[in-house]
Amino acid sequence: MSRPRLSKGLVQVYTGNGKGKTTAALGLALRAIGHGYKVFMLQFMKGSKDYGELQAAEKYLPNLIIVQSGLETFVSKESPSQADIELARRGLETAKKVINEQHYDLIILDEINVALDFHLIDLDDVLQMIKTKPPHIELILTGRYVPQAIVEHADLVSDVSLVKHPYYQGCAARKGIEY
Repeated sequence: MSRPRLSKGLVQVYTGNGKGKTTAALGLALRAIGHGYKVFMLQFMKGSKDYGELQAAEKYLPNLIIVQSGLETFVSKESPSQADIELARRGLETAKKVINEQHYDLIILDEINVALDFHLIDLDDVLQMIKTKPPHIELILTGRYVPQAIVEHADLVSDVSLVKHPYYQGCAARKGIEY
């Protein structure tokens, strides 16, 4: 039995300083899975296995594959480690391969905008990937600091703004809510 394919895949960007960019992409993934689509998410600059989405995908969502391409520690923008750079570049190569294989309908590149801003990966490589993606694949890019060149090639850009956040009142990140 053949599964559904998108007739037209777009490029979406979730950016801004507010909370909810990855969450929005995961919501879209859940919606797509509900309609029989297959979803691949690559998380740049993330390596902790404590994220709830990893556990949920493994236990309950066989049509959602999540791969991390980062360390468990935060990346220093001023002096990223060689491992941070190598993992981000490997992540980009994985993303290109997955896009070219055309096995997935929705591909999420989580925190790719931050990886670009930190100069872990090359903007021209990402733009080429966007321009050459197959027409039936929906491509989602998340993270703060989206480059203007990506905005120009995207079909949808949502800027998630910060109005108020409990972190600034001393509330630490909560398991199951922020991660």
